[in-house]
Amino acid sequence: MKEPPAMSFLHRLLRTAPDPREAWRPLWHRLVIAAREEHWYADAGVADTLDGRFDMVSMLTALAILRLESEADEGIPAAARLTELFVEDMEGQMREAGIGDPTVGKMIGRMMATLGGRAGSLREALGENDDAALAGVVDRNMHLSEDNGDPARVAQGLRAFDARLVRTDFATLERGEIAA
Repeated sequence: MKEPPAMSFLHRLLRTAPDPREAWRPLWHRLVIAAREEHWYADAGVADTLDGRFDMVSMLTALAILRLESEADEGIPAAARLTELFVEDMEGQMREAGIGDPTVGKMIGRMMATLGGRAGSLREALGENDDAALAGVVDRNMHLSEDNGDPARVAQGLRAFDARLVRTDFATLERGEIAA
């Protein structure tokens, strides 16, 4: 029998029940590691700045959310848990940087809108299987290096990462592993 929502809240508040987000923390960590890989910056030309690194984390997270949403019953709750981990991490980063409460909420709202917008744009471009459309998503949504930024190369990398996610079964994703 399912607990009433109030009980569920109390269990989470008092930490008497396991946090359902924890099952997806390995995937979150894997995405952050993948977003820090040097090839995105040195080869594809993503700007090696705070904004460029946020762009990579949010793009890879959006791809993972799309992949999780493709699962029948478990996908939507898993995507929600991954999104919650994104928010938790971003909020922690802002607080660590000394950003105060009134500003954090507004910035989290913008980050969530960015993540949602990117997921929608990626869904459309990947669904069309159009490299030019995907490069356009990159050009509109990412900070690229003035020296070697190339939306087509970043798009190619995102498409390859998406293909790896698609080849990875749900249970393997939950363990934080992504197919080669």
